[in-house]
Amino acid sequence: MSDRVLVVDDDPDIARFIEVNLRTQGFEVHLASDGVEALERAREVLPDLVLVDVMMPRMDGFQVVDRLRSDPRTANVSIIMLTAKALTADKVLGITTGADDYIIKPFDPIELVARVKGTLRRAREMRAMSPLTGLPGNARIQQELQRRIDAGEAFALLYADLDNFKAYNDHYGFLRGDEALRSVGRIVQDVAVEIGGTSVFVGHLGGDDFVLVSPIELAEALCTRIIASLDSEIPLLYDEGDRGRGHIEVQNRQGRIEQFPPLSISIGVATSDRRRFSHPGEAVTVATELKEYVKRAPGSGFAFDRRGRGSQRTGSEPTYTEG
Repeated sequence: MSDRVLVVDDDPDIARFIEVNLRTQGFEVHLASDGVEALERAREVLPDLVLVDVMMPRMDGFQVVDRLRSDPRTANVSIIMLTAKALTADKVLGITTGADDYIIKPFDPIELVARVKGTLRRAREMRAMSPLTGLPGNARIQQELQRRIDAGEAFALLYADLDNFKAYNDHYGFLRGDEALRSVGRIVQDVAVEIGGTSVFVGHLGGDDFVLVSPIELAEALCTRIIASLDSEIPLLYDEGDRGRGHIEVQNRQGRIEQFPPLSISIGVATSDRRRFSHPGEAVTVATELKEYVKRAPGSGFAFDRRGRGSQRTGSEPTYTEG
């Protein structure tokens, strides 16, 4: 999949010049003509990189960078500022605001492409991100859990797993499967921002597994809202005929046709108020066990760990809620 670049400039000639040069290099390019539109497009497109002009109407480039960095949905995007000013103070302000690099106008197209590619390359090396959803991956998830454990923070770990995803992937193909995973990632991220803002961390373990780390008091609301949002959008992922039948048909390895219901989501929730975790793996193990418990029943649901700190008994009755 091509890297997505959002170009923000109120001069249509410059914006078009940048667009042409980046498209010839294989980038997917989107345009915005001012700062307010840039923020709207950034949340819609979720670009890998934003090229933003400093001097614009309604909202200048520095304000755009600040807003992008303060929104969890765009906080990790790479940003290059375009400026006609060569003053050191403007460069420093751009970097301290949160830009990754800057280019002084007028610029050479070769330099432009080189700067864009270099910034994206450094971003990939520095961020352990899922290439499919753009969410933090395994290494970053481990770091976040360990940080909260070391700080003694109370937290909830939500381990979410799609049900029947393999059948969906087999039936529609991996491209539709990847699109479904991106949709789930977007839904989970949007719910996290709506309910908890920056207090909720969202990660993608890989495949159809997602995690959230949140304050304990937000965990149930997150589960409920994720399930409601996902269940309302899942029908849109199916062809009309399959949607009407309420199932898809997939041939198994023995050549028999099996029927599978629509995608649903199972969420296991481990909380640090029930037991003390000394390592991320301990929290993941508890959440995984609960997630597997939820998957025994059809449809979406979530389960909380209600056992005491000393109990390690597999199969004890957690709280289960159907979606």
